Amino acid sequence: MIDLSDLFDLQAGLLRRTPRKVKRFLFEQIDWQSRLICIAGARGVGKTTMILQYLAQQGSGSQEHLYISADHIRVEALGLYEIATSFFQTGGKLLVVDEVHKYMNWAQELKNLYDFFPDARIIFSGSSTLELQLGKADLSRRAVYYSLPVLSFREYLILTTDRAYEALSLAEILNSHAVHGGRILDDGPILGLFSEYLKQGVYPFILEGQAVYHRKLIHVVEKVLFEDIPSATGMRFSGIPTLKKILYEVATSPPFELNIDRMANNLGVSRPTVYSYLDHLERAGLLIRVLPKGAGATLTRKPAKLFLENTNLLRAVGQELDPADPLGTVRENFFANQCRGAGLQVRGARKADFLVEGSVFEVGGRNKSQRQISGEPHGYVVRDSVEIGFANVIPLWLFGFLY
Repeated sequence: MIDLSDLFDLQAGLLRRTPRKVKRFLFEQIDWQSRLICIAGARGVGKTTMILQYLAQQGSGSQEHLYISADHIRVEALGLYEIATSFFQTGGKLLVVDEVHKYMNWAQELKNLYDFFPDARIIFSGSSTLELQLGKADLSRRAVYYSLPVLSFREYLILTTDRAYEALSLAEILNSHAVHGGRILDDGPILGLFSEYLKQGVYPFILEGQAVYHRKLIHVVEKVLFEDIPSATGMRFSGIPTLKKILYEVATSPPFELNIDRMANNLGVSRPTVYSYLDHLERAGLLIRVLPKGAGATLTRKPAKLFLENTNLLRAVGQELDPADPLGTVRENFFANQCRGAGLQVRGARKADFLVEGSVFEVGGRNKSQRQISGEPHGYVVRDSVEIGFANVIPLWLFGFLY
């Protein structure tokens, strides 16, 4: 039997340092009693903290649950299956395996543990959504999958101020945006906080200080490019400069001007290679592809628009070329990111910017007209730099309350 005392000591230290007050929105949506739970999400979105918060609720001193990180040296030396077997055979009830994608053969060992210990529960998580998707086939009939996006603007406010707000559905925003916006504005001005969020507020490590936020974000990008994507796809390191160039071009180009043929020529690679690399970057949480309305193969269909996954990445990747933010791209990037984070289907519209759940949206500044949505029965103008809307004109910041 393996001595697990060191691992329990590590868990106790983590639980003592875990913040308890504010939890991500997904916390309340997870069925924590399921036997096998996967929590996926990009690096830095708060998966580990959320899981530790759940364990803390079960009792910090309990030895019926055990948290381990798959990249810890003792886990690599002793083996995941062996550690779990010893834990469950000595009365353990819940095993948490963080960063599971860093352990070789993790999917097979979790499958065996699930089958051989029918009374046990397992939670596993990882920052490489690419790796987790590869293991999904083996565990699809067993595991319940959840995805944790970046912070919404609403969550950012809760995390950094004393304010507390409920999430709004898309229907509530479309039908009663002036009422809900007015209630939120009762707590004080919002546009300054919104501007800060767009610059540096998408990831929970903003609480560690603005001075280190940018460095941490660049580190996240480097880890994804140099570790996650090569590990999951088998890509050679010689392909990483091409991935960087794609990110840079997306960050510094108006989304509607980005041309796949031109990109392939500029990079010196084939069109299929560009589409493959775009797929890798999107699955790794660095890119958003907004596809046009209609049918077709996802991988090869020409994107209507391309964005960095969120506005903080947009600034981090593209700022060296032009210190002025491309405001049109920032606005559309935020809108697409928040809608997708809420689980809404986002498509490119024929005349306007976006089609979301049957409604058409044109996103722009405070003077954006209604020309692009004329004749649309469910058309809306989404304006930046305005606090309150009227009729079918909705302030951009309010879409940050979708989750």
